[in-house]
Amino acid sequence: MRMSARVSWFLLAFGVWSWLIWITFAVNLSGSDDAWNPDGSPTAFFVVHAVLAVVSFILGTIIGILGWRGLRARRHTR
Repeated sequence: MRMSARVSWFLLAFGVWSWLIWITFAVNLSGSDDAWNPDGSPTAFFVVHAVLAVVSFILGTIIGILGWRGLRARRHTR
């Protein structure tokens, strides 16, 4: 299956955007007062949102790779 250049660029941009957004979120999460119990252990809030961030990093990476491969395939088939 071939992807159009527009779709490939969109997927690549989505992957980059996902990383930028979730890195910012992870930094803000780690510095949040809601993320840590008084004894220094992580709260349920932190754990749930950390899992969301990790899953989003993984999906953003996969989607970005698909976009990158789509662009490379278009370049090599010309």
